[in-house]
Amino acid sequence: MDLEAIAEITRLKYRYVRALDTKSWAEFADTLMPDATATYAEHLRFDSRDGFVSFMQDTLGPHVITEHHCGHPEIDVHGDTATGIWYLSDTVVVPGDQLMMHGAAFYQDRYAKDAAGRWKIAHTEYERTYESVYSLADLPSFRLTSNRWALIGSPQSGARIAP
Repeated sequence: MDLEAIAEITRLKYRYVRALDTKSWAEFADTLMPDATATYAEHLRFDSRDGFVSFMQDTLGPHVITEHHCGHPEIDVHGDTATGIWYLSDTVVVPGDQLMMHGAAFYQDRYAKDAAGRWKIAHTEYERTYESVYSLADLPSFRLTSNRWALIGSPQSGARIAP
């Protein structure tokens, strides 16, 4: 068992979800091979890193708050390639639409080393075990008491949220 490779791949997956949730799109792209593919549920399929990253950036931009947790990794290393299964729990809040989604899934990833010898995601996909959607209007006690992305558009930050 290649424990060093397993540790590197684990850090890679954690960086993938951190970059996704912090909307660090260059870092998110850097977790993926240039020809990476992705399949999310039965309707979303991407055959390039650029297409996948662009979709995530547009869909999960600063108007959306996300929280992704991956754990329980089952990683098998085969030389310069590997496979991994991860448990995902995620929450998505869209304040402008008064919507919150919570779900769980199992990721199935393929990994490969790039030319520099760094592990990257070659393919990622998940199958939902469940997904639930709530209208925040139905939860009268729900309050967002902190929202990093709302601060981006504040005058103090010097930045603005793109429409």
